[in-house]
Amino acid sequence: MSTTTVTKAAPADRPAGAPAPTGKARRRGETGPLGRLTSHGILIVASLIALFPVVWLVYLSLGPDKDDYLRPGGIWGKMTLDNYVFVLQETNFFHWLKSSLIVSLGTTVLGVLVAATTGYAVSRMRFPGYKKFMWVLLLTQMFPVAVLMVPMYQILSEFQLIDSYLGLILVYCSTAVPYCAWLMKGYFDTIPFEIDEAGRVDGLNPFGTFLRLILPLAKPGLAVAAFYSFITAFGEVAFATTFMLDDEKYTLAVGLQSFISEHDAQRNLMAATAVLIAIPVSAFFYLVQKNLVTGLTAGGTKG
Repeated sequence: MSTTTVTKAAPADRPAGAPAPTGKARRRGETGPLGRLTSHGILIVASLIALFPVVWLVYLSLGPDKDDYLRPGGIWGKMTLDNYVFVLQETNFFHWLKSSLIVSLGTTVLGVLVAATTGYAVSRMRFPGYKKFMWVLLLTQMFPVAVLMVPMYQILSEFQLIDSYLGLILVYCSTAVPYCAWLMKGYFDTIPFEIDEAGRVDGLNPFGTFLRLILPLAKPGLAVAAFYSFITAFGEVAFATTFMLDDEKYTLAVGLQSFISEHDAQRNLMAATAVLIAIPVSAFFYLVQKNLVTGLTAGGTKG
C-alpha cells in the first residue's frame, strides 16, 4: 500500500518555495500604527488650537481688574466671579438677552419658513425664470452692509419699523433667506420625486405633500438653515446698532459695545459678557447638532 503526500499549491501571486507571509495582511485603506498616531496627533493639536481662545476668554473673565489682560499671569492668584455678578445685576444684560432671543428666534422661524418653501418650489416646479430667480437671490449677497444700510433705513422708516423687533427680523431675513434657500433647494433635490407622486396619488395637494411628506425627510437641512439663521441674527452688530435706538432693545452683540468708551475699555466685563453670550448659542447648537453634519453634506450631493 503506497502513501501519497499531498503538498499545498503555492498561491499564484507567490513563487513556489517562497516563505509564507507572517502577520495579518493590511486591508485596503487601513493605516498602520504610525499613520494612526500621526492623525491622532494632528487632531489633538487642532483641537487645542480651537479651544485655546475659548479657554483664554474664560480665564480673562475671572480677572477683577480691567487691565488684567495686560498681566494675565497675575489673574491666577486672584480669580473671582465678580465680573459675572456685575454684568448680571448692574447692566441691562437680561433685556439684551430677551431682545437677542426675540430677534434670533423670529429670524429663524420666518427665515426657515421662507427658505424652505422657496427651495421646494424651485426644486420641484418649473415655472418661467426659476433658475434666474435663484441667481437673483445669490446676487443680493454681493452688496456690503454699508451699501444696504441707507436704503434699508429709509424703507423701515416709511413703514415705521425703526426701533422695532419686526423691522430687525425682516432685515436679518434678507440676509439669511438667500443662502438658506440655496441650501434647502440642494437638499430637496436629494429627495426622490416619487415621494411627491405618491402624495398626489393619496390625494394630497402640493402644500400637503410638502408639509406631511417632504419636511419630515428634510430635518437635517432644516437644522442647518435654522442654525445659520440663528447665528446670523444673534451675532450681528451693524444693523442692530443702526435700527435699534432704545438701549433696552439692544441685542447682546450691541450691548457688549457699551463697555467700551472713548477713553476707557472694561475688558474684564467684556470677557464675562462674551462668555455669557456664548451660552445660548452653545445650547442651540446642542439641540440641532444631531442633524447638522448630515444636513451640511447631503445638500451638496446633487445639483
